[in-house]
Amino acid sequence: MAAVEITGIDKEDLVWQIEYDESKCALCGKCAAVCTFNAIKADVRKLRKIESKGLLPSPETEQKAIPVIKQVVTKNKNCVGCGMCAKVCANGAIKPVYNERNRMNVKYRALNAESPKRGGRTNLHTEGRTLDKIKVGRISQMTDPSLDALRHTFELLAPFGRVMPPENLPFSVDGSGNLVMDKKIPTTRWIYPIIIGDMSIGALSPRLWEAISIAVAYLNEVHHLPIRMCSGEGGVPEKLLRSKYLKYMILQIASGHFGWNRIINSMPYMIEDPAGILIKIGQGAKPGDGGLLLAKKVAPHIQEIRGVPKSDLLSPPNHQGLYSIEESVQKMFLSMNAAFKFRVPVAIKVAASVTSVSVYNNLLRDPYDIVGGFFVDGIAGGTGAAHEISLDHTGHPIVSRLRDCYLAAVHQGKQGQIPLWAAGGLGMKGTLASDAFKMICLGANGVFTGRLILQIAGCLGDDFGRCNACNTGLCPAGLTTQNPILMKRLDIDKVAQNIVNYFLSVDVELKKLMAPIGNSTLPVGRSDALVTVDKNVAKRLDIQYVC
Repeated sequence: MAAVEITGIDKEDLVWQIEYDESKCALCGKCAAVCTFNAIKADVRKLRKIESKGLLPSPETEQKAIPVIKQVVTKNKNCVGCGMCAKVCANGAIKPVYNERNRMNVKYRALNAESPKRGGRTNLHTEGRTLDKIKVGRISQMTDPSLDALRHTFELLAPFGRVMPPENLPFSVDGSGNLVMDKKIPTTRWIYPIIIGDMSIGALSPRLWEAISIAVAYLNEVHHLPIRMCSGEGGVPEKLLRSKYLKYMILQIASGHFGWNRIINSMPYMIEDPAGILIKIGQGAKPGDGGLLLAKKVAPHIQEIRGVPKSDLLSPPNHQGLYSIEESVQKMFLSMNAAFKFRVPVAIKVAASVTSVSVYNNLLRDPYDIVGGFFVDGIAGGTGAAHEISLDHTGHPIVSRLRDCYLAAVHQGKQGQIPLWAAGGLGMKGTLASDAFKMICLGANGVFTGRLILQIAGCLGDDFGRCNACNTGLCPAGLTTQNPILMKRLDIDKVAQNIVNYFLSVDVELKKLMAPIGNSTLPVGRSDALVTVDKNVAKRLDIQYVC
């Protein structure tokens, strides 16, 4: 008897198992056709039946071959639980089921001698969301009347750019008694307090990028909501750089400098300035680990934009050429401001960590008045590809880091001078407005979100291991792929409409939260409006504990 194979991999080891009922199957083959991971295939189940008829033994053998759908088991690429097979099956004959007793963490490393990589976000949820433990508890009533959310005029605007304190404004009175400005002040753009965060054109499909761009332009031009989107690392299409819609785009320069040659070459032809420049030092998901774009996603247009061959593109984990906080101000901020003749605000983005407050404290001493914003990103966000160990185990929750940064500015009397923008898992449960409102009350001038946009567009993944295959280039929804066939699954117009609708609802919800506390402008730092049912959260964030 041959030895039983026990060191390989079998169906019981997989994270997702295919549950199949052949009695309901119509053998149409749609499920196998729609699976981008080749995790299921048409196969044959052989049956051999032996029976005797009559009083005396008279064995007769009957053999059958029944067509079925079979799960494919390999050591590298298996079912990711996206559920596309269940979506196309009219009879409910097939679906993926999560296997709580899976052993893929052990098996994959043992069989492949490498760390697993994936897209998506952290799949470890052991501590619960801090924002869910915070409520809006201060409601204006008799002594301090609340506002009418439907009739009152609200100003939902946040600064992007250096905000000068009154005593430093370069104003004087001339001989005629007129107020004159002695020198120019830093450029500040007043925009919507929610930015669509940085997702690169290489990570997303061109159709999704187009849908987001259409939605942002529509929100600005038709609904007059000054929402901005960030390009992410990797450059932007040349037509956008030379169009009037560039004014809604924040251009990012990250550690890999991908795509910046195209931006620089287009500068003489720009008819509008960009909304801003964002220098990315780090990101909340996988901080300290560089960006990863696998060769299978480096399509010809990505090669052209980034100026690279078709190969794995790895961004350095730290910004090459920047070796201290002071140098970053002198070199990057000064050069980027000079490039656009100080007309465009320049901000910096870092990953939330125990050193974030030190960075912000140093930036607050900005001697040139050119630091246009401090973006801090927490662990719970992220859509990019990385090693699983980095996604799950490195990073810092955003709420306490934001609070520390804000209080550090308050202690120096410089709050609001360098706007604070925060992100990291906001809108995880679809509640972007309430998450943003609580973050603003804790000290943020505004927030940014990226992963939520993918969910609005139809992402099939979740925070508990479903799909999260953004790195493979096989996105079954056509969102994070450069495959022209898979991209056609995405309806640009419907995605753009969904994004527009979502932001319109968020705008209403923000007003519904501002009105009860009596604020017609953003309640930045109004932690007195918040209460929490958790003593540890109350002590850490210095807000009121209730029970």
